[in-house]
Amino acid sequence: MSMNPTQPAQPASPLAAAPTTPSMPAAPAPQKETPKVSEPHRGDVGHIGKSVHIRGELTGSEDLYLDGEIEGTIDLRDHSLIIGPNGKIKATITARDLVVHGKVEGNVNASGRVELRKSCTLIGDVGTQRIVIEDGAFFKGAIDIREKDSKSEGRKPMAVAASAGSGMSSGSGSSSGPISYNAASDTQGSFLDPK
Repeated sequence: MSMNPTQPAQPASPLAAAPTTPSMPAAPAPQKETPKVSEPHRGDVGHIGKSVHIRGELTGSEDLYLDGEIEGTIDLRDHSLIIGPNGKIKATITARDLVVHGKVEGNVNASGRVELRKSCTLIGDVGTQRIVIEDGAFFKGAIDIREKDSKSEGRKPMAVAASAGSGMSSGSGSSSGPISYNAASDTQGSFLDPK
């Protein structure tokens, strides 16, 4: 093998000299799956957009995403309801699960779970088995935590009311007597302390 000064030098590595062929695509890089935002786990989901205004009774047999304005009653007893950030509801709501991003005025009855997201405003009483209130959510009303129907753990249900004021107080005229709690910035107390 003689070197000709007019010819360019050949690479020494046989891998570097191999031509790339379009028939051999490079192995694709593994892609991360993006987590889905909290949406109902069912396939049937109704959608009411932000330009829709409804007065009256709203019932359904599927999960519902509601971003419009409703005045009246909402009955989705066995299904989930998500109220979007543009949702403005003045209604009594009955649903299995409820997630609130928008504004609700009215009582809520959920057999499963209620989530009040940081952008929400809820004025009304809530009855549910489980509730999540994010930091920044505005809630004024009473909370009635119910036990599961057949799987009771021997606990007594306690009604508690939370308001946007400086403290919390419970039920109006309950036969077991009101429980009150006032949280001031300079004192620390417990719900168990008698007041």
